Amino acid sequence: MNPEPFLQLDRVIHEKGRLAIMSMLAASPELSFTELRDTLNMTDGNLTTHIRTLQEAGYVAVAKSYQNNRPLTTCSLTPAGRKAFAEYVDLLEQIVRQNRNK
Repeated sequence: MNPEPFLQLDRVIHEKGRLAIMSMLAASPELSFTELRDTLNMTDGNLTTHIRTLQEAGYVAVAKSYQNNRPLTTCSLTPAGRKAFAEYVDLLEQIVRQNRNK
């Protein structure tokens, strides 16, 4: 088995919690912090830490606004985040295909 594709996996995305966030955001134009938190069953602190890591990598944009006089934080993938996620999924598919043929 060739280990090279595994070494190319984006470590920012590869972590389980961040992969889940990226997957959800890839399927939706934007999601609120509470939607992400509740769907992924994460604590506020855990989700905040993962979002911050993704934001620092340039993969996620965070917008703060108000809805019905209450604070609303929404997250969405940036163009770079969409590209990185697509490349990540493509690489996983390549790894699966290579290992099926053996």
